[in-house]
Amino acid sequence: MKKSNFKTMQESDVPHSRNGKHKKITSMILSDLDQLPEGEAIKVPIESLDDSKENVRSALNRATRKGGRSVSTATDGEFLYVWNTRKRQ
Repeated sequence: MKKSNFKTMQESDVPHSRNGKHKKITSMILSDLDQLPEGEAIKVPIESLDDSKENVRSALNRATRKGGRSVSTATDGEFLYVWNTRKRQ
């Protein structure tokens, strides 16, 4: 038998989630959205983001789709606004 090029491990020990570079900010936003009253939006200062607002919006979109959530976003020169929306029936 040929020697392996790489180490092996049990499949059950393989991590199945990804901790991407946007995980912290998306987790913070989702946590705030969980507590947000209807009709209100979160104001996230763009200068506080570790990446571009476009990349953070994309990461947030992936996280909300994965979680079956419906949110909307908007931006101006200073803030990323995020709020819960109802799913269309």
